[in-house]
Amino acid sequence: MSYCILQFHGLRVQGLRVGNTEIPNDKRLETSLQHVYGIGRSRAHQILCDLNIGNKLTKELTGVELNSLREEVSRYLTGEDLRRCIKNDVERLVDIQCYRGIRHSQGLPCRGQRTSTNARTRKGKRVAIPGKKKPTR
Repeated sequence: MSYCILQFHGLRVQGLRVGNTEIPNDKRLETSLQHVYGIGRSRAHQILCDLNIGNKLTKELTGVELNSLREEVSRYLTGEDLRRCIKNDVERLVDIQCYRGIRHSQGLPCRGQRTSTNARTRKGKRVAIPGKKKPTR
């Protein structure tokens, strides 16, 4: 087994490396697999069902189970590979200047949401327009 031992302010944290990501030892497998970018609830459950591994604590894994888990996770597009793929897809949309690409470059929502109100996550903090006053009631 390959353990990584980290030190944070005197506390020792041990974790396993699966899919180029550190997964916590003290959590159940289905939860700790979700620390890998690209693996959510359903994919974690599917991986454990395919391997016939129960939802036990990560530190209770045997060497054989750990190797089979690593092989199964490596079949999927996860981590930096997935981030790179998504980044390339967005860059392609911006390069061909399609509607979605333009919205990405302008930092606006590209799936048809309204922007006259809301969309604060994409647009950022509100900026006051000088000279414009609120209407008096």
